[in-house]
Amino acid sequence: MRFRATVAYDGTSYQGWQRQREGVPTVQAAVEQALRTIANRPVGVQAAGRTDSGVHATGQVIAFDLAWRHEINNLQRAINANLPLDVAVEDVAVAPVGFHPRFDAHSRTYEYVIDNRPVRHPLHSRYAWHVARPLDVDRMNRAAELLVGSHDFATFGQPPQGTVTVRRLYRAQWAQQGSRLRFTIEANAFLFRMVRSLVGSLRLVGDGRWTVDAFSAALAAADRTYAGKTAPPQGLTLVAVRYE
Repeated sequence: MRFRATVAYDGTSYQGWQRQREGVPTVQAAVEQALRTIANRPVGVQAAGRTDSGVHATGQVIAFDLAWRHEINNLQRAINANLPLDVAVEDVAVAPVGFHPRFDAHSRTYEYVIDNRPVRHPLHSRYAWHVARPLDVDRMNRAAELLVGSHDFATFGQPPQGTVTVRRLYRAQWAQQGSRLRFTIEANAFLFRMVRSLVGSLRLVGDGRWTVDAFSAALAAADRTYAGKTAPPQGLTLVAVRYE
């Protein structure tokens, strides 16, 4: 039977989602080990997105095939009982035959958090990028508006496969709550490190080193050398994957 599940994880201790060589800690390896313990055989897992080292998730979607004769709720409990404390399965459901969490996805939504205060807060350091220099959120939003629609995002990332760097963005917006700035971005797909690269460049708009026009020119250049410094991974979270 094919199953679909939503997985949340703190990516701090992992070298990204995707399984690597033996001994390298990844989220996929942790999930597959839990399933192997339950099934007493290897169980492969497919995912909606391959998050980078140190990146978190609250809405990663996975699929796997498993012979399971009990209640689905029992499957969720069994998986979680065999996962480390920084990974959890939020829900499990029977999926249609042939369901693929990556290829069937309509869009993915990420959030990036900046902690914009003069002095870093130790309790925020695992889940936010500390930026001491004051940031102008309105100016950052004017630049972010330029991203919505279909564009060539070659300035801000590389394709995980092939050579196509055009992506369609449905939403790109900053919101401020106290010292925390939250960037929400939704697209049909993303380039490798695209969100973090965008955040790094939008930060330059916010602190006045770039104008909105300079950001627009960088986007139009379709050249990685025009991008600002890539933001660190700990502020990034995969929050949702949407399907038709």
